This record gives sequence, structure tokens and C-alpha cells, in this order.
Amino acid sequence: MTKIAFLGLGVMGYPMAGHLAGAGYKLRVYNRTASRAEQWLRDYAGESFATPAEAARGADMVFACVGNDRDLRQVVLGRQGAFAAMGEGSLFVDHTTASAGIARELQAAGRERGIGFLDAPVSGGQAGAENGALTIMVGGDEADFQRAQPLLQCYARASSLLGPAGSGQLCKMVNQICIAGVVQGLAEGLHFAKAAGLDAEQVIQVISKGAAQSWQMENRYKTMLAGEYQHGFAVDWMRKDLAIVLDEAQHNGALLPVTALVDQFYSEVQALGGGRWDTSSLFARLMNLRSFAGEAD
Repeated sequence: MTKIAFLGLGVMGYPMAGHLAGAGYKLRVYNRTASRAEQWLRDYAGESFATPAEAARGADMVFACVGNDRDLRQVVLGRQGAFAAMGEGSLFVDHTTASAGIARELQAAGRERGIGFLDAPVSGGQAGAENGALTIMVGGDEADFQRAQPLLQCYARASSLLGPAGSGQLCKMVNQICIAGVVQGLAEGLHFAKAAGLDAEQVIQVISKGAAQSWQMENRYKTMLAGEYQHGFAVDWMRKDLAIVLDEAQHNGALLPVTALVDQFYSEVQALGGGRWDTSSLFARLMNLRSFAGEAD
């Protein structure tokens, strides 16, 4: 049986590690907040450790899903990081949404130690993680990807190798660029429908059968119209991701005017106290602006 470690039991990592445990793997887990790991152990079979190195020691594969580049560097390269304890021939699979630069850095550091590395950010949100229906975008070597595939399939509906290290992160950036524009478009469409005196629910029933259809429309329009945002992918997380996107664009010369504008709009949502609201709260921003304009009149 392959020995598995999982580092990071947050909103995404908790159910992902759970699917691996459900597939029969006994996991060695680490989480910065120990109580979260203790909670996970009440739900699944495994063992908790105090440091990433202790969890990773003797593991054939180590998975991680943490917050950002800094967190990732700490759990991998720190004094008590995973690479300090992983053996030659082992494999590290990173599900963090991070920069392409750190993916290349960690892949190079792993190669020096005989450790394989895949950057494998995911899309599908908390619901996708809980339902085992994530989409995984992978960068790295083909042999490492094929080796990880049976485990990735425990919580993914699709996984694809895009190219060398960093390619998975670059693909995730494309994903976030597209989502940002679609959510803003949906928010503006609903806002316009209400301003025009249309039944917004009826409008969606009509246009969702045509070219305007999207995952965001199908899954978010009802909660947007109801003003419910205490769910889903948080604005704070989206701004973290868009910062990575915009920084990468500075290096590769990509022109992202809509993405930059939507990032600014999300900063306004944060100013409204909506940092933990779902990304569909762009609609709340528009409704707030309309209300403010009405009061000014």
C-alpha cells in the first residue's frame, strides 16, 4: 500500500484527504492548526503529526493544499518542511493555487533531492472537493503525473497534464481570469434586468438555454438575487488569485484590462465587509452603488 501524507486540512484539503482515506489509504496528516487535524481524525482513519517533516517521513507521496507561496515554501522547504524528510524516489503533489515561479522553484529543489514534484491546482470549489468532482490542472513530468493519477482520481472528475512545472498554475490563472469576467457579466446582467423592471428569474430561465449559459449562471443567480453570499469561493481568496494572475501578466506581457477592473471591484466588496462573501457578491456591489446613487438623488 502506498504511504500517503497530506499537508493542509482547510476547506479544500479536508475533504480531499477524506476521499483518499475513503479509498483505503491510511493518511499521515499535518495542519498548522492542530485542532483541525484532530477533527479530521474523528472522521477518517489516519495519524496526525506536529510538523510537515514528521508527516512526510517515509511517505511515497505527499499532497499539500495550503494558502499561498509563503505557506507552501514553509511546509516544503522550511527546517521542518516535507523535503527534509522525504526520500529519494518519492513524489510531492501540490494542490495550492500559487505562482508558477514557486512551482518551478520547488520542482528544481525536489530534483536535487531525487524527489518528484507536480503543481496541481484545482477548480470546483468546496462543493467539488466534497463531492470528489474537482478539475485538476497539472504541471510536471509525464511519469510523475501517471504515478499520481490513481490517487488524483479519488477526488477529481478530470485531471490533465498541461506541460512542465508551472503549467498547472498558469492554467489555473486562465481559469480565474475567465471566472472573473463571467461573474461580473452575470452581475451586470441581473442588475440591468432589475433596473429595467424585468422578472430577473424569468430572464435567466430564458437566456440560460442559449449562448449566455454558464456554470455561474446555473449555480449562482438565485443566491445573487436573494442577496445570499455566505457560501462558496471567498472574495479574499479570489483577490489572492487575481494578484498572482496580474503579477504573471506583468512578466509575460498579457493584457488583462477586464481582470484588473474586476479585481478593483472585488476590493470594493471587501470594503463593504464582504471579504468572506462568495465571489458572486459583485452583484451586491452594484446594488449598493445603485442604492447609494438613489440616496444621493
